[in-house]
Amino acid sequence: MKQNKNKYLIKPVFYLVGSLVLSGCQTMVWPDYLRPKVETPDRYVELSQNAAQSQIAKDWWTLYQDETLNKLIASALKHNTDIKVAVANIEQADAVMKEAGTFLIPSVSLDGAGTRSRVTEAGAFPVFSANPRNNFNIKLGTTFELDFWGKLGRAKESARASALSSRYAKDTVTLSLTGLVASQYLTLRSLEKQIQIAEQNLVSRDASLALTKRRLEGGIVSALDVYQAEVANTNLRAQIAELKRQQSLSLNQLALLTGDLDLAVRGLGQTQSDIMALPIPPVPPLGLPSSLLESRPDVRQAEQQMIAANANIAVAKAALYPSISLTANWGGESLELKDILSSAARIWTGGLSLNLPIFNGGRLNARVDQEAAKQKKTLATYERTIQTAFTEVNDALVSLRQQTEREQSLLTSQTSAQKMLTLSENRYQSGYSAYIEVLDAQRTYNEASLAFVQARQARLVATVDLFKVLGGGWEAEPTK
Repeated sequence: MKQNKNKYLIKPVFYLVGSLVLSGCQTMVWPDYLRPKVETPDRYVELSQNAAQSQIAKDWWTLYQDETLNKLIASALKHNTDIKVAVANIEQADAVMKEAGTFLIPSVSLDGAGTRSRVTEAGAFPVFSANPRNNFNIKLGTTFELDFWGKLGRAKESARASALSSRYAKDTVTLSLTGLVASQYLTLRSLEKQIQIAEQNLVSRDASLALTKRRLEGGIVSALDVYQAEVANTNLRAQIAELKRQQSLSLNQLALLTGDLDLAVRGLGQTQSDIMALPIPPVPPLGLPSSLLESRPDVRQAEQQMIAANANIAVAKAALYPSISLTANWGGESLELKDILSSAARIWTGGLSLNLPIFNGGRLNARVDQEAAKQKKTLATYERTIQTAFTEVNDALVSLRQQTEREQSLLTSQTSAQKMLTLSENRYQSGYSAYIEVLDAQRTYNEASLAFVQARQARLVATVDLFKVLGGGWEAEPTK
């Protein structure tokens, strides 16, 4: 009797060992993911002898030292609908990953039933028990598919990669959103400064118009000077109206990005920052290492999509091989509910099932081909993402450098235009020149002043773009 018991114990152990041995075949179905090599230069723009080590500052917008900007971005990260969609996608992907993981462990269920039935007493087989009669049963059941070929494990790997991809997708949305808010905020501050400059110039032109009218009344100038002054005055008023229109549109856009529609009504308050007073964030050194691309969430997202695609090929190929499942049930069945847990009522079953695809018209092979094509597409997408990211960083570095030079040149232009305006006004009042010279100097100074403010805006926006394309910011490690 003892020998028979050992016999029954050896069989399950043999099956378990066999399953573990066969599970080692899963790597033979399809190889594990290996990151592809994408050829890019080691450095951006040009090589540098002493390129600093760099790391990413996730809260890069704080470098502008503007509390209003910080509050706007905090509101956008909390209320923007694109962020809410991205968060929902993460929750969905996490739920799919959890579901995929459950297939790797046995499922257990409890079933119970109670019936009352009557059978014929006039049939070929006589009835020896009560008729009608009751029947009660209760049982615990379990089923478990042995993952010989790694199908279930690779399905979980794919779901996990998709979940990570959804997180990087949210990071991409966050990075894009913060960049848009910062750029729009800088645009708004630039328009405020331009309106301020134009209104100051309007005061000067109003004074010039009043002066020409007095000189006309004194017979010193002709009516032509007055008409010219009126045209210049009204043109500047029209320019101010256009700047205010752009200001309102920019504020409306900020309201949409931050999810705070009341922002367009109440504005940003009285404590408005001067765009000319905002600090310029630190500029990265030449020869910035291109390895910083790995910090970009879109690059990480593309890689996770490749990992998922590679795992899906393994799942499709594993479907070509036999699937083996173990089933077991234990419980009780009796005519009376009170006897259902007695030893006499005990029931159990155990079994093993095998499913081997023999002919399916090439459907399973077609699925393998589909997943292989998807894997090629994700690889091409990854390569394109890397190349695009590298180009964007190069473009941002060039734009920042050129916008810095442009701002410096326009500062000199504004200074010269202001001197020219003062000189022309003195010459006109002394009778050495015509009023057209004053008008030309006023127009030149107004345009130079506005251009200088726009150049500062472009330079600051270029730093925002550089932070975005570097994956969230740039921060140099302190030199030792």
